[in-house]
Amino acid sequence: MDPDTFHSTVQNRQRRNTLELYEGIIADWLRRFPGLSASQILDWLVQHYQVEVSERTVRRSVQNIRDKYSIPKAHESQRQYAAVEDPPMGYQMQVDIGVTHVEDVHKRNYRRLYCVACVLSHSRYKWGGWYTTALTSQQLVTALEECFEYFGGMPEELVFDQDRLVAVDENFGDIIYTYEFEKFRQQMGFRVYLCRAADPESKGRIEAVVKYFKQHFARYRQFTSISLWDEEFLAWLGRTANARVHGTTKKIPAEVYEQEKLFLKPVPYTKNVFKTIVTRQVHKDNTVFYKGCRYSLPMGTYRPGREVSLEEVDGKLLISDDIDPVVLAEHPVSAEKGRLIRNSNHIRDYSQPLDNMQQALLEILGNTERAQMFLMHIRQLKGRYVRDQFQLIEKAYEEHQDPAVLQQALGYCIENSLYSATDLRDALAFFHKMQKDVQKEIASNPKVRLLPKVQTQKRSLSEYAALLEGGDA
Repeated sequence: MDPDTFHSTVQNRQRRNTLELYEGIIADWLRRFPGLSASQILDWLVQHYQVEVSERTVRRSVQNIRDKYSIPKAHESQRQYAAVEDPPMGYQMQVDIGVTHVEDVHKRNYRRLYCVACVLSHSRYKWGGWYTTALTSQQLVTALEECFEYFGGMPEELVFDQDRLVAVDENFGDIIYTYEFEKFRQQMGFRVYLCRAADPESKGRIEAVVKYFKQHFARYRQFTSISLWDEEFLAWLGRTANARVHGTTKKIPAEVYEQEKLFLKPVPYTKNVFKTIVTRQVHKDNTVFYKGCRYSLPMGTYRPGREVSLEEVDGKLLISDDIDPVVLAEHPVSAEKGRLIRNSNHIRDYSQPLDNMQQALLEILGNTERAQMFLMHIRQLKGRYVRDQFQLIEKAYEEHQDPAVLQQALGYCIENSLYSATDLRDALAFFHKMQKDVQKEIASNPKVRLLPKVQTQKRSLSEYAALLEGGDA
């Protein structure tokens, strides 16, 4: 070729794609499995055809093949939601903690800020407090006190995530709160609604408020000091967040709040000093690492920032919450590293419907009216924890398996209005121990015999009066 022809040939030459030879195979895979990812296709090409190509090249080729052959990627079914009516005025407030990054003008880099956001569910009236470090339970309590002061009262119910600052354990519906929050809750007198784990949609109002604070106030705003930041934020709440028409209600939150604040409860004065807590962290798969092994925790234990304490006693690892001295899990310590030590009870069983579980428990409890009443009360009072309650009752019965003791414990719970599986379990253990003590006493004293119950005859007072008068009884 002469120089001009060679130059023209090189310029017009098209680079060949490495995966052109496998285009038909990839298209066939995508038709059969529309949800296949590029990384899966790369793995199959390496496995079956020993193809050496980068993952980036595969992603581009897969996208081109989808466009060329009109093969859209299949998506998983989306969760369906239903609209919820606004609660009555003064009834509910939702609370959440958000994290954002802002530019620090002094350090010339970005720093992390934490925000406690609160919103009245009816009026959408908002409040927030900002912090430069991760919050403690005491700081959350202080923030709520400031929020109640800002609102001029407090609602009947507060909605929270399952955050380590609020709750230690669901405890089958008898929720164990952190020391600081439990003391604050009892002094204030409000109710708490704790959302299920990994279910932020159940408090959608505050989720939207946290996003609104981060995108409409904190975004692109320069940070100088936390005091100035809080001052600017409160001014922004007054002129923007609570002063503009809400997109859903089509009302101004500040105007609706003027009516709602009349329904808020007065706030009792309370100031407390609490101790500092040192903790260790739980991983996302509900496990903790200890001496090179992973040890399981009950499902739902993990929450962002959740921490527990570990203690090795007589070859066993006791995992307890650092705030409340309740043991969450107990495992034998493994000498072999790299193992997963898991308790089968930590995996919740969803296979059996609640109605079947209730009917099976009713048979265990003697199929009596009071047993049916006890289970119905549990189902009404522990709505979101019914399955856990029923499983605990079944486990408690398997440990004792004494119908007489079971009926005695059941009667005690009903007489004292203790409609909880934990109370029935404790009553079973107590009466079972009493029975063992009696049997032990009889065994150590052979002459002692238990007499059967004797039903004494009752006479009317008229018969005794006739005897005194000399008549025949």
